[in-house]
Amino acid sequence: MADYDYDVLVIGAGPGGYVAAIRAAQLGLRTACAESRETLGGTCLNVGCIPSKALLHASHLFEEAHSGALAKFGVKVDGASLDLDAMHGSRKDAVKGLTGGIEFLFKKNKVDWLKGLATFTGKDTVEVAGKSYRAKNIIIATGSSVTPLPGVEIDHKAIVDSTSALELPKVPGHLVVIGGGVIGLELGSVWRRLGAQVTVVEYLDQILPGMDGEVRKEAGRIFKKQGFDIRTGTKVTKAEKKGEGVVLTVEPAKGGEAQTIEADTVLVAIGRRPNTDGLGLDKAGLAVNGRGQIETDHRFQTAVPGIWAIGDVVPGPMLAHKAEDEGIAVAENIGGLTGIVNHDVIPSVVYTMPEIAGVGLTEEAAREKGEVKVGKFPMAGNSRAKTIHDTAGFVKVIADAETDRVLGVWIITSVAGTMIAQAAQAMEFGATSEDIAYTCHAHPTHSEAIKEAAMAVTGKPIHI
Repeated sequence: MADYDYDVLVIGAGPGGYVAAIRAAQLGLRTACAESRETLGGTCLNVGCIPSKALLHASHLFEEAHSGALAKFGVKVDGASLDLDAMHGSRKDAVKGLTGGIEFLFKKNKVDWLKGLATFTGKDTVEVAGKSYRAKNIIIATGSSVTPLPGVEIDHKAIVDSTSALELPKVPGHLVVIGGGVIGLELGSVWRRLGAQVTVVEYLDQILPGMDGEVRKEAGRIFKKQGFDIRTGTKVTKAEKKGEGVVLTVEPAKGGEAQTIEADTVLVAIGRRPNTDGLGLDKAGLAVNGRGQIETDHRFQTAVPGIWAIGDVVPGPMLAHKAEDEGIAVAENIGGLTGIVNHDVIPSVVYTMPEIAGVGLTEEAAREKGEVKVGKFPMAGNSRAKTIHDTAGFVKVIADAETDRVLGVWIITSVAGTMIAQAAQAMEFGATSEDIAYTCHAHPTHSEAIKEAAMAVTGKPIHI
């Protein structure tokens, strides 16, 4: 082992990479993690999931106070005003605390942080900040970055991406979001709540691609009611600066007459692409597939023995929690244990208001595989939701018609992101809808709607 500097060297300190490094160190492996950012945590903690959720929460509180929505609860707020600098400060505090926490965990677990961009110089060697390191195992966990849109050049001022959209110094009068996916809708929600007029331009015929069709339709209805101008089946062909703003040229996705939209700020949120450029993969004997991803086997090993890959650089949903689970699994596989990730049970959440969450198959995908039974329960029938005047949405349970095994669960409600954990755990254990229906749920809670939806699979809900 003296020939190697490390047993495990992880490239990238995002949710997949830092977790893999910590787990490897816990297993007694001499571990290092190379990261070029000034702070640990990758996109998620620095400029992604964490700061966006901080702004989503703060903007929701502002809207409740400013709009008078609290009056129905007997809470009257007069003269509520926005201090955007303070809101940004709160976001930065959250990021600082969490990234600093990872640095502490690295020290606690004796993980060496190699500060700099790692590039392969061979199958078992990388160079970081001009120094060469040799490792018995190398894990690629470099994450993803914003997918550019031809004809729309990001300047981080008038035309922003998901990172610079977190840093806007003032609320735009009109924000146009290109892309009706998770990131676009979440960040659009932030600035709409703070007073911006928000237009969402989506190429497909519905927002939230990949989610259950009924959920997508209902979400579109809810967002329009909130004031979003959602234009589906529309593509952006050009963006031109006009003063401090932007003029977008759009046309129907299927062809037709072009129109223009004037905006103060444009957010490009059409997706993300794997960070595989600049790694020197060719020097390690590796290549990427047609989507720029690194292919692996079920143990997360690449075509080159000793090189592993996880997270956004491998096929599958680009989600922080998926990367975390893969980080634990790959470290355990390297350490001689059996690390497994069930990619059929990876929950996804949209942190708008209400939240939207799902796990497993959509109804459309499930029906393609065979006969199914579907149970739905509206949040309007849930006592806790009614108590707090929060009745938008529903819970939907999809089960195999023959075995009753749950194939998918979809939820729209204010706490859907928390509720989906129950569904994911039930599916991980192979639960049937009957198993969920006969599990006692605390009253009054939003989660009772999952029980009722499961009961509805066999036509036996109580409260509708």
